[in-house]
Amino acid sequence: MKRSSVALLALAMSSPLLADPPAQVMNILREPDLKFVQSKMNPGISQAVISGNPVDPGKVYVVRNRFAPGTFSAPHFHPETRYIAVLKGTWWVGSGPKFDKDATTPVPAGSFVVHHPNQIHWDGAKDEEAVVQITGVGPSATIRVDEAGRPKDN
Repeated sequence: MKRSSVALLALAMSSPLLADPPAQVMNILREPDLKFVQSKMNPGISQAVISGNPVDPGKVYVVRNRFAPGTFSAPHFHPETRYIAVLKGTWWVGSGPKFDKDATTPVPAGSFVVHHPNQIHWDGAKDEEAVVQITGVGPSATIRVDEAGRPKDN
């Protein structure tokens, strides 16, 4: 018994500890390290910036948005193309300046969506949390619109 304990201890001490590759090779950001910030425009929606900065012109950014159950954005558009992967739950999307939760399309986890620039839409979660990851090239903005499709004061 002592011999096997000594052998296991020697093996454990000789094995290298697992470590992340050097930062110059790759950056790893794990989910517990994400810092979600509550949206000022939409209570129930929070966002974490994963890479880059959405306001930097000409630079790629990646953000993750979390929608609490029953939370939708108001009709809005973005000036840039956005590439969106649904990571968790079902994300519900609709288009046009008039919000109608019943006129949304379900987009389940594993799906991919392209939001084209300057196209009015809304999105959110119904009965479960939805998490999406958005990639784009800045500068990014969210411009809310009224029922006629005219930009509101944001």
